[in-house]
Amino acid sequence: MEPVVTVGLDGSPESLAAARWAAGEAARRGFTLRLLHAWPLLAAEPPGVPAEADQNYWARRIVHKTGAELRARHPGLSVVDDLVAEDAEQALMRAAAESEMVVLGSRGLLPVESYFLGDISMPVVAHAERPVVLVRAEGDGDGPRPDRAGAGGVAVALKLHGPCDDLLEFGFRTAAARGVPLRAVHGRSLPVDAYVPWGVDHEVAEEVAQEAQELLDRTLRPWRDRFPQVEAVDDLALISPAKAVVQAAEAAELLVVGRRRRRRPLAPHLGSVAQAAIHHARCPVAVVPHE
Repeated sequence: MEPVVTVGLDGSPESLAAARWAAGEAARRGFTLRLLHAWPLLAAEPPGVPAEADQNYWARRIVHKTGAELRARHPGLSVVDDLVAEDAEQALMRAAAESEMVVLGSRGLLPVESYFLGDISMPVVAHAERPVVLVRAEGDGDGPRPDRAGAGGVAVALKLHGPCDDLLEFGFRTAAARGVPLRAVHGRSLPVDAYVPWGVDHEVAEEVAQEAQELLDRTLRPWRDRFPQVEAVDDLALISPAKAVVQAAEAAELLVVGRRRRRRPLAPHLGSVAQAAIHHARCPVAVVPHE
C-alpha cells in the first residue's frame, strides 16, 4: 500500500490548517494525502440526489472544498477523499494504523477552553501507534510564521534516558524532506548539591553539562552519518526538560516529542515534556510513540 498521510477534517479553521500542513508534508515526501471526515450519521444516498435533498451535503462539502484547494496548491499531489459513517475517534485510530502519520487541528490553551479540538485529539495522541501531528490555526499551518524571527528547522526533544531512535528517525527524515536543520534539544535540571548560598556551584554545573554533552554527541553521531545532508546541531540547557522544549519551540517550524507506547497502568499516557509541548508550543507538534 502506498504511504499515506491522513488528516482529520471537521470544517474548523484548525482542521483546515492541519490539512494544509499535511498536504505540504505529503507533497515533500511523495506520499498520498487522505482527507478523512467521520460522522456516524452519514447516510447512504443513491446517486443523482440534488444537493438540497442530500443528507450528507455539508460533510461532502467540507472534504471536497478542502481537497480542491489542496490540489490547486500541490498539482502533483495524490489526494483521496474519505467520508466514513463512524465515530471520529475510532476512524482516526484505524487510520493511524494505516498511515505514516495522522495530522489533527488543535486550539490554543485558553482559560476556559481545552487545547485539544473537542474530545478527539487526546485519545488519538495517547494511543496511536504512529506519529500524530497537532497543528494550530495560525498562519497556513505549513512552515514557520513570519512573526518569529529566526524561525525554521526541526527541533527534537531528547531525554537520553533510553532508546530515542524512533524520534530521531522521524526528525531526521522530516528535516531532510524539508531541507532544514535539525536541532537536538536536551534539558537537564541541576542536582540539589549544585546550589550553594551564593548561587550555583560552577564546577558541579560544568560536570553535569559535560556528561550530558558527551551522551548527546554519542546519540547523534550515527544519525549524522546516516543523514549527512542534514545539518544537525545540539541544544543543551541546564534547565528543566519541559522548559527547554518550550523555549526551543519558539525557533522551530516543527517540534518532535516522544510518548512511551507502554506505561505503568496508573501513569498518564503523556509525560511532562510532551504535555508541556502540546500545551504551550505555538509551532506544530509531532508526538512520536516509542519503546
